[in-house]
Amino acid sequence: MNIIYSVNDIQSSILGWFSTHGRHWIPWKLNKDYLLPKPGESISPYGIWIAEIMLQQTQLKVVMPYWKKWMMTFPNLKVLADGDENDVLLEWQGLGYYSRAKRIFKSSKILINMIGKDKVLDPLMWPVELDVWMALPGIGRTTAGSIISSAFDLPAPILDGNVKRILSRLYASNRTPSSDERRLWKLSSKLLPINNPRNFNQALMDLGSMVCTIKNPSCCSCPIQNYCLAYIKYEPNNFPKKDMKKIIPTKEIGIGIVFNKQGQLLIDQRPEDSNMGGMWEFPGGKKESSESIEETIEREINEELGIDIKVGEKLLSFTHAYSHMKLHLVVHICEWISGTPKPLASQKVLWVAPSQLCDFPFPAANTKIIHKLEKYLAIEK
Repeated sequence: MNIIYSVNDIQSSILGWFSTHGRHWIPWKLNKDYLLPKPGESISPYGIWIAEIMLQQTQLKVVMPYWKKWMMTFPNLKVLADGDENDVLLEWQGLGYYSRAKRIFKSSKILINMIGKDKVLDPLMWPVELDVWMALPGIGRTTAGSIISSAFDLPAPILDGNVKRILSRLYASNRTPSSDERRLWKLSSKLLPINNPRNFNQALMDLGSMVCTIKNPSCCSCPIQNYCLAYIKYEPNNFPKKDMKKIIPTKEIGIGIVFNKQGQLLIDQRPEDSNMGGMWEFPGGKKESSESIEETIEREINEELGIDIKVGEKLLSFTHAYSHMKLHLVVHICEWISGTPKPLASQKVLWVAPSQLCDFPFPAANTKIIHKLEKYLAIEK
């Protein structure tokens, strides 16, 4: 589809809308005086980098309290790089996709060597090159582009979900975003102004979040309504074109809260090379079709820890959804019978008092179990 209007028209319309309606309050987008940076002014990339990683797979309203808490614990790169991975995972607890936190920690070691411990507070000492940022663990082109444009006001295009949606509607693309990615990157680059790229990229993200939404976009409030082919010729709700929905499998998982005679309970640490590696969890595993959930818990704990247990009452059951699967977790209170726990399928195994659970990073599904366990123990007392 040929462009029949000036790119400058679109840029001016989007920036004009942003000046009035944009989210100018986002804390990591402000300078050290908590003011909006001036054109061309460099601000610290540290908070922006942390926020951008948190925002992968997670919405802004969810990220905000986690980011503020993180910045209190790890206020700058030096503190983070000198920290402990267990503390990093604790701060991340509840955000999910824990590999992101581990990649941040690995990246901090690389960045501190690159910048120098005594220069981390000077934004001019941080890298501004796209390939340098993309070489860090967990940073793709969009994340790198957002960091560079936000921190240094340099022209680096982005293509997150919001931008893909806006561009797919603007040009009424008949392809899905995943199959049209190369062209969408070209369009994002073409639209990005050399001057004021910081505000333009943020304007695109704000426009996608507030106006050009996934369902029922507010076209009457859109600054580029007159340029949008999906609005002019078609139905915006029909864009972007969708990929075929994948069937998400559900697995039933039996989990045991195993108590010993001293009232301690058993937790184990996931292997580093596994999904959510380094996180702690309650032992258990996948139910086989031929067994009851109680039999699953007994078998899994014997196989993983080498101990015999007695399965008691059910504590709770619930379904926890991930992007690629659903887990239906059934949790039972269990009694240790015999054997010394061994980390046969994990890094470490520990007996801990219930009050100590807050000292260990657990995945979100396990934190729900902990909350229920606290109520159970309060009743038992």
